[in-house]
Amino acid sequence: MTKEKVKDLRSKILQGLELAYTRLLSSKQKDDEDLVISRNGKIVKVKARDLTK
Repeated sequence: MTKEKVKDLRSKILQGLELAYTRLLSSKQKDDEDLVISRNGKIVKVKARDLTK
């Protein structure tokens, strides 16, 4: 693969990840649910509404 193709693929992957995160956060906020995340190596539950988009 050329460098341009790699950059294009990387860009598309990052856009997909951002879209997935946005949709997940919106869905969890709508249903007033918790997100389970890792913070400093520890598993933590956080209310989705406390996070900003």
